[in-house]
Amino acid sequence: MKRTLLTTALLLGCLIAGCVEKTENIDLVNDQAKAVMSLDYRDFDEAASQMVQSVIQSGVLNKADGSRYVMSTGRIVNDTMQRIDTDQLMAKVEQELMNSGQVVMTSAVGSESARDQTVYDVRELRESDVADEFDPDTVVAKKQLVAPELSVSGKIFQRNLRYDKNRQQVEYYFQLKITNLTTGLRFWQKEVILGKRGSNKTVAW
Repeated sequence: MKRTLLTTALLLGCLIAGCVEKTENIDLVNDQAKAVMSLDYRDFDEAASQMVQSVIQSGVLNKADGSRYVMSTGRIVNDTMQRIDTDQLMAKVEQELMNSGQVVMTSAVGSESARDQTVYDVRELRESDVADEFDPDTVVAKKQLVAPELSVSGKIFQRNLRYDKNRQQVEYYFQLKITNLTTGLRFWQKEVILGKRGSNKTVAW
């Protein structure tokens, strides 16, 4: 009896293993997989690329003296039905802006995820209990931080529409704006819209 049960269990295991699709790597350069109703990495990449291309081509980041703007990342609001980490969008935007040679990002000021707490940790060493353990010449002096000149902020929101009897239309709006922090004037803004149509049975969150 025990042998029969063992044999049956082994056969079932083999059958189940044979039905499970194998894991495969995604070709991030040429992904031919079908589109999904929710947002995937391709959507974030497309939105970020369009926005960065727009701001660079606009010329607003060209300084007369050829130096780079110091930019902070402000609040990016997720107003969709999905649990989106907005850093997924901003990581690409920040990377491409810095690669343009026109911008340097600050980790001292901005949204919580954009700040690096270590910037402030090293400054607390001046008056900490272990201050005597550090070479004073290596402790960061005061008045060394560079304040940002520009801030990039934005929003992602979603609209679900009934397209016809069996299909729905989902629209995603990616909005970014760059503001001059000295004057409060907005230098640039861009909206990228990505739309999808699919079955009403598909959940877009």
